[in-house]
Amino acid sequence: MAYTKIHAVKATVHKAIAYICNPDKTDGSLLISSYGCSPETAHFDFKFALSKTSQSDENKAYHLIQSFLPGEVDFDTAHQIGMELADKVLEGKYSYVVSTHIDRDHIHNHIIFCAADNIDHHKYNDCKRSYYRIRHLSDELCREYHLSVIVPDGQRGKKYNEWSADKHGDSRKSELRRDINAAIRSADTYDEFLHLLRAKGYVVKGETLDGKSPKYISFLPPGRERFVRGSVKSLGAEYTKERIAERISENVQNRGKALTVGSTGKRLIDTSQEKFQKSAGLKRWAEIENLKTAASAYSKVNSIADLEKKIAECSASAKSNREKLTILERRMKSMAEIIKYAQQYQENRPYQIRYRKAKNPDDYFRKHETELILYDGAKEMLRRAKIDHRTLDINKLRAEFSQMEQKKKELRQAYQTAEKDGRRLERELDKLEQYLSTEPNTISVQKNTKEPTL
Repeated sequence: MAYTKIHAVKATVHKAIAYICNPDKTDGSLLISSYGCSPETAHFDFKFALSKTSQSDENKAYHLIQSFLPGEVDFDTAHQIGMELADKVLEGKYSYVVSTHIDRDHIHNHIIFCAADNIDHHKYNDCKRSYYRIRHLSDELCREYHLSVIVPDGQRGKKYNEWSADKHGDSRKSELRRDINAAIRSADTYDEFLHLLRAKGYVVKGETLDGKSPKYISFLPPGRERFVRGSVKSLGAEYTKERIAERISENVQNRGKALTVGSTGKRLIDTSQEKFQKSAGLKRWAEIENLKTAASAYSKVNSIADLEKKIAECSASAKSNREKLTILERRMKSMAEIIKYAQQYQENRPYQIRYRKAKNPDDYFRKHETELILYDGAKEMLRRAKIDHRTLDINKLRAEFSQMEQKKKELRQAYQTAEKDGRRLERELDKLEQYLSTEPNTISVQKNTKEPTL
């Protein structure tokens, strides 16, 4: 499991980078990587990119922290995850430095990236949506590396009293509410609700609804010594015994409504429930509805074998497009870096020429240290990439990158469509397989016909 947080760097970029690159924290600087810059001169590279943007906000860089649970990941794996997260979030457009700190019980990554990108010179949009995207991408990587992730519990929004209690750390009441809510969802009657809670180890008193018992229902959670009252003040208006009974009744009514429109639903009706066993008419109705659902699913394909073939084709298409997308993203990352260094080389080359001709080179260097360092760095990176700096055409490189971006959108759309179609077909197959396994005498599916035989 990895936790993420991000904040803007408004002033001392070089100090922030120096902190995350501390050799004592990064295994003697072994756990430091960068893209589009060198860790030693990153603040110069950032300054160059920032000088190209027309946006005036004061953010110069962003500092992203990714923390792992103690003992869940080793040093090298954590660093690899950090680099992959930076690549996914920044998509090769922003220069960054990644370091992994190992001086505490929990291993954590620091990612500092320039606030301006190297391609369009746009500022990074730091907002709630972008933060949730970072969290999502971090969770995806954790799954890929078989680490735990934070799983949403699917709870509805809380009333103010619940929210206030949780905010102030009353986890005991929060857990009680979750258990009460779960029992309400599962129960068909108020008595069944009480039975479910007691089965979990709760002691319940004052539960009767005849007006002779205490005004409030009270719950004693397992392992606790004090009862918690089911009142508006203690748990909230949704947890009085009267309201609990009403919620159970509402749930039962809603489930009944769902039964009356079963023919339009997507799922099979579970006829193993007690209510179906007690009523032959209701069970027969459910069987007919299940037959309709299975027949509808079957009518969309020529045979189950054909359905399985289509699922395999969707899976193969998704895999192929995903692989192409991965290869293209790598090319785009390399291309973005070349564009960045090409521009950096061309714009700072005049300073190098004047430096060589200067009557006082030392004085000239002191005045234009940043430009000369950027020039040398860009020239070296182009040499490593085997790019002839004498024949650079930045406009041509930008046009090629733009074409890559369009191709990336197409591949991503094709991948998502294949994934979606595959999941839909798998649901249809699952309906058929469920029906055939539970109702063998009601429907017979022929491999060479389009309709089921009733």
